[in-house]
Amino acid sequence: MKGLVLSGGKGTRLRPLTYTGAKQLVPIANKPVLFYVLEDLVEAGVTDIGVVVGDTQDQIRAAVGDGSAFGARVTYIPQLEPLGLAHAVHIAEEFLQSDPFVMFLGDNLIRDGIVPFVRSFQQGGMNCLIVLKEVQNPQDFGIAQVQDGRVIRLVEKPKDPWTNLAVIGIYLFDHHVFEAVRNIKPSFRGELEITDAIQYLIDNGYNVEARHLNGYWTDTGKMDDMLEANRWVLEQIEPRCDGAVDSASSVYGKVVIEEGAEIVHSVIRGPAIIGKHARVENSFVGPFTSIYHHCTILNSEVEHSIILEHCHIETQGARIEDSLIGRHAQVHPAHTKPRAYRLVLGDHSRVGIL
Repeated sequence: MKGLVLSGGKGTRLRPLTYTGAKQLVPIANKPVLFYVLEDLVEAGVTDIGVVVGDTQDQIRAAVGDGSAFGARVTYIPQLEPLGLAHAVHIAEEFLQSDPFVMFLGDNLIRDGIVPFVRSFQQGGMNCLIVLKEVQNPQDFGIAQVQDGRVIRLVEKPKDPWTNLAVIGIYLFDHHVFEAVRNIKPSFRGELEITDAIQYLIDNGYNVEARHLNGYWTDTGKMDDMLEANRWVLEQIEPRCDGAVDSASSVYGKVVIEEGAEIVHSVIRGPAIIGKHARVENSFVGPFTSIYHHCTILNSEVEHSIILEHCHIETQGARIEDSLIGRHAQVHPAHTKPRAYRLVLGDHSRVGIL
């Protein structure tokens, strides 16, 4: 069985962060989301993996390499435009050939992995297996009508959903899916929808079944979802200290201090993670916070936030919370009079001011 990971797309819901970076590489507990996906595939015995890439392919290639770091072999499949999930399947046919495969969206995070779904599909008898999960906003997803385990109808983003069980970004197919993607038409969005391809399989007598995901899952496409995912993953970490903590500092709870990190005259209250070669000085880093590598936190308080690499945060004791701060960002007090906010903001930025 092969894997197909979708790592293209524009990441519009995470702008302005994704104007310059791939959304799949935003770290959750100091590990890019995409890495969790690759690890889930390898855990399930899927080691021959195609990664569909778009505008950010250079970043994806640099981060993932040939896949050997994950125990996998990775083939990159360029998608010139994001023309839909079924289009991604279509352009990957040369790589996938006639092998069954798992398709996994590269910004999805699940707790318990995909082993049960892969094993179920490998037992035979199915042409397609979709994974369903309860959501609070089913009108924003594809919704499946299931009868005795078999899917009899799919509706994309129904106005009046009859269930809160939505199709999430994990699918298993055999080679008949290529027949489906060749016979569907673009939707009103101009995309080849995977739900249309699955409906084709249903309408033409193929066996499409569903399984229910009981554990944690999130699509990390929005900031609030990323913070919640970060919160959940941090709750699972095992504390360790590979860096340096001076005698004037205190560390409480589940905290990971990575190699080369320095904690100076500060309090770290877990769950939290301090990345490699980061420096936290005269500061408080509170629960559910990830500080990525080569950051400096000085005279500040940070809580329930994700701080990406090479940031410099200095707030003179003010608190940053519920925040996602991008690479190489600088936050520092202004010393000019009269006191004023001086901002440089990208498109779609959101700033809360007190």
